Formats: sequence, structure tokens, C-alpha cells
Amino acid sequence: MPPKLLLALPLLALPLAAPAGSLQLFTEHTPPDIMRDGERVYGISPDKVKEIMSRAGINYTIEVTAWRRAYEVTLRTPDACVFSTSRTPEREALFKWVGPLREVDWTFYGLADATFRLTKLEDAKGLRIGGYAGDVRAQYLQARGFTVDTAGDNLSNPRKLVGKRIDLWVASIALATGVLENEGLAGKIVPLLTFHTSRAYLACNKAVPDAQIAALSAAMAEIVKDGTSAAIDRKYANWRPSRQAASVP
Repeated sequence: MPPKLLLALPLLALPLAAPAGSLQLFTEHTPPDIMRDGERVYGISPDKVKEIMSRAGINYTIEVTAWRRAYEVTLRTPDACVFSTSRTPEREALFKWVGPLREVDWTFYGLADATFRLTKLEDAKGLRIGGYAGDVRAQYLQARGFTVDTAGDNLSNPRKLVGKRIDLWVASIALATGVLENEGLAGKIVPLLTFHTSRAYLACNKAVPDAQIAALSAAMAEIVKDGTSAAIDRKYANWRPSRQAASVP
């Protein structure tokens, strides 16, 4: 039976308890890493997570919701995990970690005719940066005194750039490339600086049993060793969104 996709609930509502021994997985729509077509959840991280769940013999459900809710509900729910989550020093003690599922670049995009130049992160100080609410990139920049205008969805930031409401957009190359081509903005908005690379994980509530974490970690090591993980990466290497997909919140 395929994993059940649950309906999103209000931000403060907690989900019903999952069956004994199973895990509730929370995630967001962020192509090409995580995508949704009806009840089908797919993409780089979901495909890897489903494979390690299967190999570990752990039942699960997946819910696609807003990132902030996915993260906060996982912190409060004993049988929950959230993906794909950047592993940072600030988050290290909050979760039990399985992965990494993939590497994530932190890249500034700007207008091709921008009058400023970026050679290092500090060059973005004083510029208006478009980010995504709850995203680790936005949190990182805000914590270091950068001016970040967070949006409820990441796909509105290219339009804000064109409208000169922001000076920069912080995103991943994989997401930005597809979105810009889909919106007819390739060449008008360009990458200016990749200032960091992080690793993204399945992050589980501290109450998830160590035995389950060990089984998932072993399964993760297996799919790396036997080439399954690399095959999934290749599957989505040339992903481009349809206009319908790009409009999903």
C-alpha cells in the first residue's frame, strides 16, 4: 500500500498519533527536491526516504505542508520526522539525524544588469534579500544582521526581483534554474554568488527510538553503497517544472 498523504492542518494543530511503531513524516513542496502530484509525493529526498523506510521495515505516512509547520510539529510530536532539513549547529541537539540525503547550495541570485558585485557574503550587507519563511538560508542571514524579506512561498521571489522590491534572492541552483526557465526569466536573473553548501537530512524527534534511527541510518548507508542514492540524484538532474507545477504553493 502506498504511503498515505495527509491533509494539511492548521499551524498549531497536532496530528493524530500514528500506529505503533510507525513514523509520521512531514515535508514541504520545494521542487525538484520534494514535489506532489495528488497523493503522490516524489523527488530527490522523498524517493530516498521511501527507500530507506522500506529497507528498514518501518511503516510511515507523509504529509506535505508549510515548512514552518512541518518543522514545529516534528519538534512536538514523539513519532515524527521532517525532511529535508539542513543540519546546523543551532539545530544539532534538537533532533536525531539520518542522512545526509543530499547537498544543498546557498546561492544569491540577482538581476543580470545589477550595478553591484558580490565576491563574498559580506558584500550583500545592506542589500534587500528575498528569502523563504522558515528556510535555513533566511534564518542564517537574519541571525547575522542581513536584511531579509521573507515570503510565504519561494516562487514569488523572482517576481519581486524583477519588480525591484528586493535586490537578491537566496535559493538553491536546482530550484532557481527550473523556476527561472519556466517563468521566462533565465538570463534576466542570474546566479551571483554561492556562499555556502550544507547537507540536508531526515530529522527525527528526540523521542524516536534509537533502534529505528539505527535501522534507518543503516538503510541510508546501503543505498549510498549500492548506487541507489546516486541513481535517484541522476533521475532529477535535468528536472524542469511545468507551469502548473511551478504554481503549487
